[in-house]
Amino acid sequence: MIQLIYLTILLPLLGFLINGVFGSKIKNEKIIGVIGSGTIGLSFLIVLFAFIETLKLPAESRQTIVSLFTWLDVGGLQVNIAYQVDQLSLTMALIVTGVGFIIHVYSIGYMRGDKGFWRFFSYLNLFIFAMMNLIMADNFVLLFLGWEGVGLCSYLLIGFWYDRKFEKGTTGDAAKKAFIVNRIGDFGFLLGMFLIYMTFNSLNFNDVFSRAASFGVSESVFTFIALFLFIGATGKSAQIPLFVWLPDAMAGPTPVSALIHAATMVTAGVYMVARCSIIFASAPAIMTLIAIIGLLTAFFAATVGLVQNDIKKVLAYSTVSQLGYMFLGLGVGAFSAGIFHVMTHAFFKALLFLGAGSVIHSMHEEQNIQNYGGLKKYMPHTAFTFLIAALAISGVPIFSGFFSKDEILWYSFANGGLFYWVIGAFTALLTAFYMFRLYFLTFEGKERFGHEKHPHESPKLMTIPLIVLAVLAAIGGLIGIPEVFSGEHGNLFHSWLEPIFKNANMKLAFYSSHSHLQEIVLMVISVAGAIGSILFARYVYLKNPSIAQKTSQKFAGFYKLLFNKYYVDETYDAVIVNPIKKSSESFLWKIADDKIIDGLVNGTAALIASVSENIRKMQTGVAQFYAVVMMIGVVTALFWIILSL
Repeated sequence: MIQLIYLTILLPLLGFLINGVFGSKIKNEKIIGVIGSGTIGLSFLIVLFAFIETLKLPAESRQTIVSLFTWLDVGGLQVNIAYQVDQLSLTMALIVTGVGFIIHVYSIGYMRGDKGFWRFFSYLNLFIFAMMNLIMADNFVLLFLGWEGVGLCSYLLIGFWYDRKFEKGTTGDAAKKAFIVNRIGDFGFLLGMFLIYMTFNSLNFNDVFSRAASFGVSESVFTFIALFLFIGATGKSAQIPLFVWLPDAMAGPTPVSALIHAATMVTAGVYMVARCSIIFASAPAIMTLIAIIGLLTAFFAATVGLVQNDIKKVLAYSTVSQLGYMFLGLGVGAFSAGIFHVMTHAFFKALLFLGAGSVIHSMHEEQNIQNYGGLKKYMPHTAFTFLIAALAISGVPIFSGFFSKDEILWYSFANGGLFYWVIGAFTALLTAFYMFRLYFLTFEGKERFGHEKHPHESPKLMTIPLIVLAVLAAIGGLIGIPEVFSGEHGNLFHSWLEPIFKNANMKLAFYSSHSHLQEIVLMVISVAGAIGSILFARYVYLKNPSIAQKTSQKFAGFYKLLFNKYYVDETYDAVIVNPIKKSSESFLWKIADDKIIDGLVNGTAALIASVSENIRKMQTGVAQFYAVVMMIGVVTALFWIILSL
């Protein structure tokens, strides 16, 4: 089955082509949904069998390259359409196809009756095709093809409802913002690829990473390569300063938010850094930068999430914050922990977004949580599954988020120091608070919606995916039980990924000098803090709601600052966007384009027309005049010949 891994890439492409070409002629939505979902389901089964087959192989022989054909062969550069099957790519493929399949099934119910139903599923399939190319590629060029592909698909999906308004503009504006911001990061990624080829004379993963581990390359070269690659990661995975596109990605349909924010696009940067672990481990300064950026992003987004009222905006900033945690883990050398959080985050964040979609669907597109309340009575399945996801993201034992988030916090303390742990733990408290603020305002308390709203539970096509994800969010973390509890069996998830990060780990100092007692103490503190935050949110938003209103009035300035996202978008507009627009209009358009380029083109045409007009006057139509001109020409030619002898 490993040799058939390329089918996991071709099947989504096939679904895209069938629905994209024939979808408008297929009137039955069920057929379109089955084609779109079925291709992803088959891809998941192939990956699952390949995973089982790989498990049977010795740990040191679990990498297989499935090469299809040569794509580029120019000079010394040869690039193949080839896919690398190993522990990391299989882990990511299981997440992408598994969670992606659940989202596809959910979308059949959510998008029912939409005029672009066939177009939506073709875009979703294309998205999975691009993401699978990204994570299965065995070289940087094929990875970059998938990297750009998910950027294109995000543009198509975020702007899917192109005729709808979104905040200051249309959904098309949000799509353009995502596309343009990602291009900034992609430019950095391209520079990193160029420098990799100049340094190692290859863009193949095995060649580059083996040479990076053994070549005598200076640390400064590794620093620049790692910096450029990380710039690409900040764009794709929404880290400071290129995070601004992700909250606006909420303009798309809710399944799109789940797909982009949970299992696919935003994790691409995390995956790329993990895949290039040996390069980053060879650049300690960039590792520190990654940890700091991740920590700041996690804290920044968590504070903004405290006061947002749009249900999808709260989850969007939660995603930015959780991505910050992943980069914090990568930055302190906990590569396996970072990927572990990618997996658990895919479960509970997809569940949160799909749960939010269920609520929005029931409340007739209302997204303001201040206009909800008491929905648990009408939507018991959605409320229960949403509660499980909230517990998981808050880090409450034994839910999945507890294991991955606590592991990152522990590594941040052991490898980074107390400062990293304090900020990370405090951010975790904020996460628990704003997630249960969201839960209580939505499902508990008094009803705050009018009689025109008739909330109801979503159909089974939407609730069954919620239940499946709830099970994964509840128990998915058990595969990564810390060594302090698992004893001689060790952390199964770490053992699975250990060969991938072996060379990087050899260059990094780990926490062997720290005791399990310290780990348990810090774990107890973070869990107690999370539970305390949940109880505090319950007190504020259920027992004494006036506290929230009085606090927002007392600290009106600070509340306004958080509500407006620290005015980052406004600052970017004032400092970067508007000056570019004005200079483009006043100089590039009115002077460079209109005056210089158009003037040169039009002036050349006018000059030729003027010369032609004067030359035309020589054509009199009188035969005698032409004979005289010919005679003058002949005489002139004769004189020229004679004088030249």
